[in-house]
Amino acid sequence: MSALLKIRAGRDQMSAIERRIADFILDNAQLLRDYSSQQLANALGISQSSVVKFCQKLGFKGYPDLKYSVGEAIARADNGDDATRPDADGEQPNGDPALELWRCKSEAQEVTRSINPPEAVEAVATAIADAGNRGKVFIIGLGEDDIHARAFALRLSLLGILTVHNFDTAHMTASVSAAHGGDVLLVFSEHGKQPALCQIGRLFRERGGTVVTVTRHSANPLRAHADLSLLVSAHDDRAHIEPLLYHSALQHLLDRVFVLLCEGGRDEQLQANMERIRPMLEG
Repeated sequence: MSALLKIRAGRDQMSAIERRIADFILDNAQLLRDYSSQQLANALGISQSSVVKFCQKLGFKGYPDLKYSVGEAIARADNGDDATRPDADGEQPNGDPALELWRCKSEAQEVTRSINPPEAVEAVATAIADAGNRGKVFIIGLGEDDIHARAFALRLSLLGILTVHNFDTAHMTASVSAAHGGDVLLVFSEHGKQPALCQIGRLFRERGGTVVTVTRHSANPLRAHADLSLLVSAHDDRAHIEPLLYHSALQHLLDRVFVLLCEGGRDEQLQANMERIRPMLEG
């Protein structure tokens, strides 16, 4: 993963000073080669040691190592590896907004993939599969989060996994009273700040179930109640673009879980259920 993607991936977990450094680098990557660590510190009004610590926290030996890595990323883009990258004025070189949107979505998916290693995704798939064998999977999401919650609940049902989907916290709280050890609760919440969802997560764990949260890659109250977490990183300064990147990266992440479930032996059940449903759709 390039230095710039690594900075974007870790931004949500950074302190206020670290975010200032990250934003400056992301906004002025082309100019970084002309800055020493002291000049960067002076531009931001912080200490030079803060810049060095920032670089080391990202896994670089120091500022020169980070600057070299950023320079490599820019050189690859200039050589055509990222032909749709905006120029300094924010215009698309090829004038095609569709290609720029595709680039942004691809980048969000790449960063999201990097912060959800295979073993983490496999752990979620295993928990869901085990719950499907001997119990239930509870799924909840509020507002726009319910779009993905509802769609994923349908997919699990097609795999023969008993799901309890709800978008009402009161009803889900009542449903959780029937949960048992081995059951799984999937909570979709982009920002993870709804107190009601935190309460449901706590109650579910008290029942012996496994809580899986699906949120942005940020420190949030909901993750404190999670046994397993799926994380999404998608950022853009344009208010109409950022939600599109979030939904795209999240969908790709859920697709990874779904594929693992299918390859775990549930593909035949999926095919059988699709055959039963097809006449209803075609009629």
